Amino acid sequence: MEGTRDTEIAMGAYQPHHTWARKLSRPLGKVYGYRMSLWQEHIGLVEECFKQPESLDCVRRVRTLSEQNWSQYVADEVTDMKGHHLLRYPIEVDQTGNVMPLSGRTDFPDVNGYILGSLSDIRNSLGIRRFVPWELSFQCMGENVSAR
Repeated sequence: MEGTRDTEIAMGAYQPHHTWARKLSRPLGKVYGYRMSLWQEHIGLVEECFKQPESLDCVRRVRTLSEQNWSQYVADEVTDMKGHHLLRYPIEVDQTGNVMPLSGRTDFPDVNGYILGSLSDIRNSLGIRRFVPWELSFQCMGENVSAR
């Protein structure tokens, strides 16, 4: 969670023999089973609402659990999270679009990585050598490039 590596993944899956149109009910193929195993792995349990991940009940329940996990993660007392590792990302966005850390925390407690990241992290990831508002220098495919 220090922000220097990508730890997210997204995927899509489709089973043509397990569709609403074909089954006339909620499809329960291997994609469904995989989704249920992901709930178990990341939240530590499977609840009835998880069968309808598109439902507002499911969204609210996952948000509540992720907020509870975040509170446990940042607590002063270190406790076993028992395999519950789905956390709310600790930011708040106000009505004008300003992004700020949740509850005034600026970093993750275990790695001290900034919640909002930093310009130097972005520059390092992009290979930018220096940053001046009127001049940008970086390496692209092994060559120095300047944008003025």
